[in-house]
Amino acid sequence: GWFRRFLHKPKPSSVESTPSASSPPPSSSSSTQSSISSPPPALVRSPQPSPIPDISAGGSARWAKSYDVCICHSPGDLEVVEELVSFLEGQPQRFRCFLHPRDAVPGGAVVTELCEAVHNSHCWVMLITPSFLGDPWCRYQMHQALAEAPVGNGRTIPVLKDVERKDYPRELRNLYYISMELKEKSFRQIRDTVVRYLQELCRGSWSGME
Repeated sequence: GWFRRFLHKPKPSSVESTPSASSPPPSSSSSTQSSISSPPPALVRSPQPSPIPDISAGGSARWAKSYDVCICHSPGDLEVVEELVSFLEGQPQRFRCFLHPRDAVPGGAVVTELCEAVHNSHCWVMLITPSFLGDPWCRYQMHQALAEAPVGNGRTIPVLKDVERKDYPRELRNLYYISMELKEKSFRQIRDTVVRYLQELCRGSWSGME
């Protein structure tokens, strides 16, 4: 009897014991569910441009000094300097300019007045002419300005008038200059340079307070 039962016992199927290589892929519902459950990619926001500081606002770093611009010039160039000062002071920003014949203290020592003018001004315009190059007081004031801001961060603004490139002072060779071939254009360039420096000054002081 046991031999007959052994002959009639069903044999195990090879298909059932071996996994099929062509097994069907996972159901679409499971893949859809996994894709839904994954978090969405983070949105990348473009950086917002920093606002332009109002350099005329009360309490800004502009008012930490007595003057916005000191005009360093030779007495022989006073006429064009007075035009430049009139242009800058007539702008909407109403720049405060130091003009030596007008603003120096009567009876004050020349060295003291020149140093105070540099120290109490944000920017210095160097009107470099043949008269400037031959005036020792002009060169002295130029050296004082370079000692105050030697890295050339926009405070010293050289302006060439009737001077060849080869005669440009060596002390200023690391600074770009403005050529006064067209007076109106050079006046606007000087104004824009001063505005840009004052804006950066105010922006830096605001960032430091945040």
